[in-house]
Amino acid sequence: MVQQRVQHFLWQKSGTYYFVRRVPKDVQEHYKSSRVVICLKTRRRDSALKASRSIAQRLETYWLSLRLSKLDIPALHLLRDKPQPTAISSSTTLSEALELYLRLKGSNKDKVFHRGAERNVQSVVGVLGDRPLDEYASSDAATYRDYLLKKGLTTNSVKRNFSTIRSIINLCIQENGPDCKNAFSRVYVPDLDDSKKRKPIPRENIRQIQQDCREEDDEARWMVALISDTGMRLSEAAGLHINDIILNEDVPYINLTPHPWRSLKTKGSQRQIPLVGAS
Repeated sequence: MVQQRVQHFLWQKSGTYYFVRRVPKDVQEHYKSSRVVICLKTRRRDSALKASRSIAQRLETYWLSLRLSKLDIPALHLLRDKPQPTAISSSTTLSEALELYLRLKGSNKDKVFHRGAERNVQSVVGVLGDRPLDEYASSDAATYRDYLLKKGLTTNSVKRNFSTIRSIINLCIQENGPDCKNAFSRVYVPDLDDSKKRKPIPRENIRQIQQDCREEDDEARWMVALISDTGMRLSEAAGLHINDIILNEDVPYINLTPHPWRSLKTKGSQRQIPLVGAS
């Protein structure tokens, strides 16, 4: 069987990924082998990478504790001669909490729900790292808040981001019972007046666009003209079925409903829209 090195600490053997890392010389006395080899029991690269990063981080924490135990500190003579196991956080990591959250709450949700949760967690991991939940402090959450504000996000966007992260962590604490607090639960987000009012498109511009649509007279322009007088979202117009367009009435209208190929953003998005003007 051929062994192939895929990435640092990650090996693939017969399609299955393994975590492989040499034990540093200064802590080898605590190990029976010079290498740590753990089967990750997955053939998926993304899952293997997440597991590899989590294991590497926990090993670094453990090795640091072993090194600190050798320092010349007061009452060193009271320590045991034989090295004792050092406690390692057994809490679920943030990425693992996300997987639990999507499995329990995302089964009947659309891809927007999944994409939003994954994007928010990836943002936290990019700034703070993928740590066990009990290793995040309120100061870390404040650092992440400052990062989002400096990035240009509005306070409402920051609050929505934190709301998702809190829900993911709270569900994991409730289900798995780690003895820790949610570090993201009480982070203060200032109420800044950073909202930007959208200016309406000038009416003359809309009329010109509608005239151009009549001249081109193709499917793409039909959709633009439809949107210009109905206020429909692009996805709503693109996902219409022929039966949604009701023409045999005094006032023709669109019966906008969800379809298997196109959901609606909210329940209130299901509506009847009169066809007037260019539409």
